[in-house]
Amino acid sequence: MVRVFEILVLSFLAAVLTGCGEPEKSKPIWEDVKIGDIAPARPTKNSGFQLLKTANFDIYVFELPAKNIGSLDAIWELLEGSGFSKDGRAGYLYTRPLYFNDYEAFVGNTFVAGFGQLSMWDQVREQLVAAGGKKAETVSLLIPRDETKDLTVTLLEEEQTIFYVSSEGSMEGVTAGPGKLVLRIKAERIPGSRGVCKVDAWPVFLTPKKGVIHQLTPGKKSDEFAFTSAGFGLKMSLGDFVFLGPQEYIDHQITLGSLFFSRGGYRPVVRTFLLVCTRINY
Repeated sequence: MVRVFEILVLSFLAAVLTGCGEPEKSKPIWEDVKIGDIAPARPTKNSGFQLLKTANFDIYVFELPAKNIGSLDAIWELLEGSGFSKDGRAGYLYTRPLYFNDYEAFVGNTFVAGFGQLSMWDQVREQLVAAGGKKAETVSLLIPRDETKDLTVTLLEEEQTIFYVSSEGSMEGVTAGPGKLVLRIKAERIPGSRGVCKVDAWPVFLTPKKGVIHQLTPGKKSDEFAFTSAGFGLKMSLGDFVFLGPQEYIDHQITLGSLFFSRGGYRPVVRTFLLVCTRINY
């Protein structure tokens, strides 16, 4: 009887040790970015957030190999308002429901934006997976009504000249840095409408007081510079999303588009941004 007990104990220990030695299986990169996870949260009666007049957004940053940037064309074809056709030509027929501060300047800065709804996400995800995309970051923003919040896109550790296409259609430069490039997002109430907000977004460069930021041409200095020519907006409700990405990968010069979407190095990547509306409390 004692012998049998010893055998059982040894067998149990062997099973435990064998289990501990097995490598942990890696999770699929998209396991935490499915429809159920980006779906708007259901409000509860006791939720403290209900007392606040806010619009809530989740922002997912995806990176894919720069060599696969052409794979994004399939995503732009799925979404409304991208203003970017498969042959690379911009067209005004596909800009609804998005609107732009200056459409030609938006495209000239190599920006592309597309509108979608939650039911379309699986199709977009499949295309990103096929292109080797990986989720790099998730940020949640709670924006008080009629106010703004900034999403940090990239940092500049030293002074640089950033080239961009202005609303006049010309290539201009701004000397800026050190500091950070952000996407400034504003959510506004639409009078007479519930569960819908007006969203505007535009790139802004912020620099500490000791830093420098000014136009190459004479102009006043400031602690921030807004690239309003690359701004866009739309009306959003729960489950709506905007997918923001580049037309091309730029690595040979410092431009607004390259700072926003490109990351060089041994394995260069392009970044894309998915802005999802998860709650509107007004």
